[in-house]
Amino acid sequence: MGGRGDLTNAEWERLKPLLPPAGARGGRWSDHRTVINGVLYRARTGVPWRDLPERFGPWLTVYKRHRRWSADGTWAHLLAQVQAVQDAEGGIDWQVSVDSTTTRAHQHAAGARKTPPPAPCGKGGARRDKAGRSGVAELVRPPGGGGPAGECLGRSRGGLTTKIHLSADGRCRPLSLVLTPGQHGDSPQFQAVLEKISVPRLGPGRPRGRPDSVSADKAYSSRANRSYLRRRKIPHTIPEPPDQRDNRRRRGSAGGRPTGFDKERYKKRNVVERAINRLKNFRAVATRYDKRAYIYLGTVTVAALVIWLRT
Repeated sequence: MGGRGDLTNAEWERLKPLLPPAGARGGRWSDHRTVINGVLYRARTGVPWRDLPERFGPWLTVYKRHRRWSADGTWAHLLAQVQAVQDAEGGIDWQVSVDSTTTRAHQHAAGARKTPPPAPCGKGGARRDKAGRSGVAELVRPPGGGGPAGECLGRSRGGLTTKIHLSADGRCRPLSLVLTPGQHGDSPQFQAVLEKISVPRLGPGRPRGRPDSVSADKAYSSRANRSYLRRRKIPHTIPEPPDQRDNRRRRGSAGGRPTGFDKERYKKRNVVERAINRLKNFRAVATRYDKRAYIYLGTVTVAALVIWLRT
């Protein structure tokens, strides 16, 4: 009998055709469903890998599968394929909102070797779509490679933190994910988050990456971000902070036209806040336990995948 957070039969039937073949590595893998349920259990509860219940099999098997699929982009590929099915059925609301959330890092998340971390891809490289993009999730590391900053760990008065930048559709589901150290600002990652939106087509055609509209709070208000949205012809609703408004008025005609603001559309921006709440219902997302950034990004992607399967 399955556990409370395990995949249901209906969810498994949706996910099963998208999984790698059982003999893809030259030998047979352990049962995919059992191992994936072990990964979900750990993401939901946040227990140490060694404390996984015996019904999931050897804990090392579950951990290595999660680590491999986090590195080679399999989790991001599965998320993109589930999104593709939803889009083909008209199930995605393309009124997109963007925001970020900071997660505290447990003391066990520190201490990774201070060497350049491995690129988030396996021997064959990360999975890429026809447009050359490598999935819906990305790490943004500062220069320097290894160390706490290289693993997307930022220092502040509250300790070590990691920031998750994401976009969400109108039904409170994450569309794209970007990971940075906790002290990184929101606005510089705005374009990266939108560029990671890549929903494949089930038939011919390039993946869809352009929302019908975008909403964000005033932290994302900048001339660069607005120019980027205008260049891609994406309608947007981003409030203008008072200091930017006053500076524009002081410059007169050189300051440009007033920014548009759709008050009713902005009221729906809470969908991204609700998507963040859904992600943080997974304790291994709300608190980072993984030393390596690419493994933590895989954990966040697994949580997003479950949200898509269950809504």
